[in-house]
Amino acid sequence: MSVKAAWPRHWPEYLIEGWALGCFMISAGVFATALGSPRSPLYAIIPSALARTALIGLAMGITAIALIHSPWGKRSGAHMNPAVTLTFLRLGKVAPVDAVFFIVAQTVGGTLGVILVAALLGSSFTDPPVSYAATVPGPLGVPVAFGAETAISFGLMSVVLLCSSTPRLARFTGLAAGCLVALYIIVESPLSGMSMNPARTFASAAPGMTWQHFWIYLLAPILGMLLAAQVHLAIRGARGRGCAKLLHPEDVRCIHCGYKPTVIRGTVAASPDLRSIHT
Repeated sequence: MSVKAAWPRHWPEYLIEGWALGCFMISAGVFATALGSPRSPLYAIIPSALARTALIGLAMGITAIALIHSPWGKRSGAHMNPAVTLTFLRLGKVAPVDAVFFIVAQTVGGTLGVILVAALLGSSFTDPPVSYAATVPGPLGVPVAFGAETAISFGLMSVVLLCSSTPRLARFTGLAAGCLVALYIIVESPLSGMSMNPARTFASAAPGMTWQHFWIYLLAPILGMLLAAQVHLAIRGARGRGCAKLLHPEDVRCIHCGYKPTVIRGTVAASPDLRSIHT
């Protein structure tokens, strides 16, 4: 499909992807400031750094789950991440032109979200230690950060592919992804800052001009998720199974697999195409 043909048909899904990562970054900025800035009352009320990190992880996990399960998230597939989109492109589940528009929308939407938080919260968000909620390597250095980003990206995509392509697990895909986001923030963020998302890192790096080691967060998530796709194909041997959506409801169209809901006497019925996605 050409750009001229794709945009008029699929622009709502493109804009939703930008909206979704923008909302995620707004949530990340607000909670990082509320729990990470010494100027915040919560910083003094909760003196334990581990407890504050755990609360941020819980908040971001819930945010991810809410966005994935939202009506708009169900429509686009709630990738919110260029590495996720590129992985589904590799699996043949996303058209190249849709992948390009998804990635552009995710990057722009996430950046606008960070800019909005900076305008609303000011120096509490932009100054250290929050610093635009930027992701940077931890004290163990660049090699550890790169390895950790690759590993957690591999883990997340492995779980997403397993759940989304297994009928009895498909409805838990969003929940599993959100739980991993929360766990990774709590456990892994001291190593790399926990990104798994090139657009998420770009969104913080661009306004704050924090480009040190940006290549880690550009390459490692893509590498980890593409490795997960290769393993998934090797084990399942089912390139055609599943869809690029994290959740695939019966009452919402899908620009990835071509599913269209069928209305019968005021109700929505699943077409054979949808029922065959996970079989």
